[in-house]
Amino acid sequence: MNNPQTLDDWLAYCEHLHPTTIDLGLARVQGVAREMGLHFDCPVITVAGTNGKGSSCAMLEAILSQAGYRTGVYTSPHMVHFEERCRVRGEIVQADALLPHFARVEALRGQTSLTYFEFTMLAIFSLLAEAKLDVVILEVGVGGRLDSVNIIDTDCALITSIDIDHTELLGKDREAIGREKAGIMRAGKPVVVGDPVPPQSVLDHAAEVGADLWRFGQDFNFSGDKLQWAWAGRGRRYAGLAYPALRGANQLLNASGVLAALTALRDRLPVTAQAVRNGLGMVELPGRFQIISGQPTLVLDVAHNPHSVAALAENLDAMAYYPCTHAVFGAMADKDLAAMLGRVAPLVDRWYFTDLPTPRAASGADLMARWQALNTRADVSASVFADPVLALQAAIAAADPADRIVVFGSFYTVGSILKEGLPRLFAPHAAPERPASSSTDT
Repeated sequence: MNNPQTLDDWLAYCEHLHPTTIDLGLARVQGVAREMGLHFDCPVITVAGTNGKGSSCAMLEAILSQAGYRTGVYTSPHMVHFEERCRVRGEIVQADALLPHFARVEALRGQTSLTYFEFTMLAIFSLLAEAKLDVVILEVGVGGRLDSVNIIDTDCALITSIDIDHTELLGKDREAIGREKAGIMRAGKPVVVGDPVPPQSVLDHAAEVGADLWRFGQDFNFSGDKLQWAWAGRGRRYAGLAYPALRGANQLLNASGVLAALTALRDRLPVTAQAVRNGLGMVELPGRFQIISGQPTLVLDVAHNPHSVAALAENLDAMAYYPCTHAVFGAMADKDLAAMLGRVAPLVDRWYFTDLPTPRAASGADLMARWQALNTRADVSASVFADPVLALQAAIAAADPADRIVVFGSFYTVGSILKEGLPRLFAPHAAPERPASSSTDT
C-alpha cells in the first residue's frame, strides 16, 4: 500500500512492516522517536503490571479530569475500535485526527522497521505531545523494561499486580516477570507497588536505581466495610469513600495504588478529596467485570490469564444465586488454559467454546478438548461455535430468565460481543413476544 488514506489503511500497512508481531527492545523505536523530537511537556504516569493496568489508568484519568486537568491516555489493546487506545480530555480520539501522525512516523522512520505496536504507539504519542495536556497516562503493553512505552521517562511509575503471563517473553516465574515490570522505574522518581506480595526483584530494582518506593502495606493501605472504605498514605488520608464504580474485589486494591500515585505527585498535580470521590464514582471501563442487567444477566470480563480468571471466579461467587451459569469462552493458545478453566469450572453449568478472529487464538474445539480432560462433572454440557456472537446467541436461546451468562477469556471475546453496542438480553422464556436474541443500545 503506497499511499494510505484512512486509519484502516494505515493499520493494514503497519501489520506487514516487521517480520514479527512482538519484538521487545527499545533501540529501533527510540531512534524514530528521536527523529520525531518526541517528548511530553507535562507529568507522565506509567502503569505496568499483569492485571489491573486498564482499570488503574481509567481511575487516574477520571480523578484527574474531575480535578480539572487536561488528561491524555494511551492504553492497549483496544476492545472494538483502534481509536479506543487514545483518549484526550476524556474523549476517544477521532480516526481523522490520527492520520497526520501516522504520516509523520512514516516520513521520519527512514529504513527502520517497526512492529504494528511500535508504529501505532509512536503515532498516538505524537498526537498526545501536541494536545496541550496537563498530564499523560501511559499503559505498558507487555512487561516494562523492553516495552516500547518505556522510551518515555516516567514521573511516577505504578506497578499493579504481578503474576504469571507472557512467560515466553518475560520469564517463567514472578521474580523474572517482576524484574521486567520494574524496568519502568526511574532514579529519584516515585514508584508505587500495589501488589500486596511483590516479587523481591521489584523491591531490589527500586533500591538499585534509587527510585522512591511506595509499597502497599507499608507506605499506603486501605480499610473498609460493606458501605465505605478509607485510604491512608504518606501525609494524606481519605475517609468515607464510596466504592469505585468499577466492580470487582480487586478494584479496591487498584484504587489504593492510584491514590498512592496521586499522593506521590501532589506537588505537581494536586487533587481535592471531592475530585477523588467524583472520579472513583464516575469511572467507566468496558469489560472489567461489567454486569449488564437483563433476563438473563450478562457478565463481560476480559480476564485472560489464571490470575484475572481467579478474580473473576471470586466475583462471580459473590454474586446472587443463579440457577444456571452459561459461559462463553475464547482465549489465546499461549495462555495457561488448564489453570484458567480449572479455576472457574466449578461455577459453570454450560460451556460455549468459541473460535476467535486471530491466528494466536486456540480453536473452540481445542478449548473444549482441554476442558473435557479436566472435567469431573457429569451434569455439565459443552459445545463449540465459530465466533463469540454465535456462542452468545446459543447461550441466550438455552438460558432461563433467572440464569446468568458470562463472556470471558480475551479482549477479542468480549470485543466481539460489544461490536454492535451494549447487549441487553431477553431470554425466550422472559418475554414470549420478543425474539430470542439480544437488542443493542449504541
